[in-house]
Amino acid sequence: MSNDKSFISRRDLFIVAIIISGGFVTILNQTVLSPALPSIMRQFNINASEGQWLTTAFMLVNGIMVPVTAYLVDRFTTRFLFMFSMSIFTIGTALAAFAPSFSILLAARIFQAIGAGIQMPLGSVVMMLLFPKEKRGIAMGLVGIVVSFAPAIGPTLSGWIVDAWGWHYIFRLIVPLAALDILFAFFFLRNVGEVRHPKLDWISVILSTFAFGGLLYGFSAAGSYGWGSMTTIVPLIIGAVALVVYVKRQLVLEEPLLELRVLKTPIFAYATILTMVINAGLIAGTVIFPIYLQNVLGYSALKSGLIMMPGAVVMGIMSPISGMMFDRFGPRKMSLVGLSIMTVTTFSFCFFTENSTALYLCSIFCIRSFGMSMVNMPINTWGINALDNRYVAHGNAVNNTARQMAGSIGTAIMITIMTIVMTATMTMGEVHATVEGMHAAFMFSTILALIALVIAFFKVHDDEAALARRQSAKAEL
Repeated sequence: MSNDKSFISRRDLFIVAIIISGGFVTILNQTVLSPALPSIMRQFNINASEGQWLTTAFMLVNGIMVPVTAYLVDRFTTRFLFMFSMSIFTIGTALAAFAPSFSILLAARIFQAIGAGIQMPLGSVVMMLLFPKEKRGIAMGLVGIVVSFAPAIGPTLSGWIVDAWGWHYIFRLIVPLAALDILFAFFFLRNVGEVRHPKLDWISVILSTFAFGGLLYGFSAAGSYGWGSMTTIVPLIIGAVALVVYVKRQLVLEEPLLELRVLKTPIFAYATILTMVINAGLIAGTVIFPIYLQNVLGYSALKSGLIMMPGAVVMGIMSPISGMMFDRFGPRKMSLVGLSIMTVTTFSFCFFTENSTALYLCSIFCIRSFGMSMVNMPINTWGINALDNRYVAHGNAVNNTARQMAGSIGTAIMITIMTIVMTATMTMGEVHATVEGMHAAFMFSTILALIALVIAFFKVHDDEAALARRQSAKAEL
C-alpha cells in the first residue's frame, strides 16, 4: 500500500481490478448453468439426474479445492497462482463452449471448478493482505460486490442468452472475459504476501477430499433423495468419519494442510459460527424464493430473475458502503441493524401468498438484501482481522469451507421441511400445499436469522484499539 494520502495507489488499483474481475467471471460461471440444463439435456439426450451432475460435480470439486487453497497461497506466488487458476478455468470454459458430448462438457465443468475453487479464496486473501486492517472493510466490500451481484445476474443473463443463441454461447462469451483478465494479470499483477514452503501432507489432502466431498454430496443428495436414501446416508457417513480423522490430524501436524487452530481465537470462532448460521438461513432467499416465484406465481425464469435483480443491485451498491462503515464504526452496530432487518424481512416471507404482487415481493427482497449487505462481509472481516497476517489464508479457507457446508446443510434441511409440510397439506390443493411448505421453510430461516442476531448481540463487539487506529487514520487525511 502506498503511504501517501490517496486511498490506494494506482498500481494497487490495477491489482484490485484484476482480482475482482477474476472473481466476478468465476462466480458468474457458477450460476449460469441452471437455465441452460433443459437445452443441454435435449441436445445430449440425457435425463435430469444425469444433467444435474454438471452442477453437482462443479460444487463438489469447488468445495474440495477451497480447504487446499491455504496451502497453495502459502506455497506459490500470488501472480503464479492467479494466472494458473484462471488459465485452468479458461481451458475448462473453452472446452464447455465447444463440447461435442456430455462427457466432455462434464470434464470441462471439473476444470472450471478447479480454477474457481482457487480463484475466490485467493482473491479474498490478496485483498486482505493488500489493505491494512483499518481499511479492510472497504476491501471486503469490493469483494462483496462480486459475491452478491454475479450470482444474481447469472440466471437472468443465461436465460436470455439460451433463448437468443443457445447454451454454448454462455461459455463462449465468458472465454474472452477470462482471457482478458489473464492478459491484464500478466502485465500488472504483482505478488502480495510472503511465500513459504510448507510440506504438503498428502494424507490430509485425501482425507479432505473424502470429508468435504462426502458431506457436500450427502447433504445435496438429502435435498433430492431424502435422508433415508443410501445415496444420502453413505456419503454422509464417509464424510463424517473422514472429517473427524482429518481434524485430529490437522491438530497434531507441525505444518497442517489447514490450520484449524485459528478457531482458538475467540473472535474468529464467533465470526465463523455467525457465518455458518447466516448462510444456512440465506438459502431461503436463493433457493426457496425462486421456486415460489416460478411454481406458485407461474413466473418465467427470466421474470423471476428480474424480480430478484434489484436486490442484487442494492447489495452491489451497499457492499463498498458497508465496508467503509465497518472501517469507521466497527462491526457491532452494523451486524445488529443488518440482522434485525434480515429477521423481520425473512419473517415477512412467511406471509407470501399466491396473490402477492411482483412489486411487493421485489420490495421485500430488496430490503432483505440491504440487511444482508450489512452483515456478511463485515462479520467475515471482523473475524479475519483478529488473526495474524500469516494465518489470513488459513482463516479465509476455514471461513469459506464453513460457509459452503452451512449452505449445503441449510438447503437440505429447508427442502426437507418444505417437502414434509407439502405432503401433510396436499389435500388442500397442490398450490396451497406448496405455499404452506415454503412458509415453513421461511420460518426456519427466520429462526436462524434470530439466532444469529442473539449471537451478535452478546458476542460481537467493536475493537477499541482498531477504532482508535481508524480515527487516527481519518485525522491524518
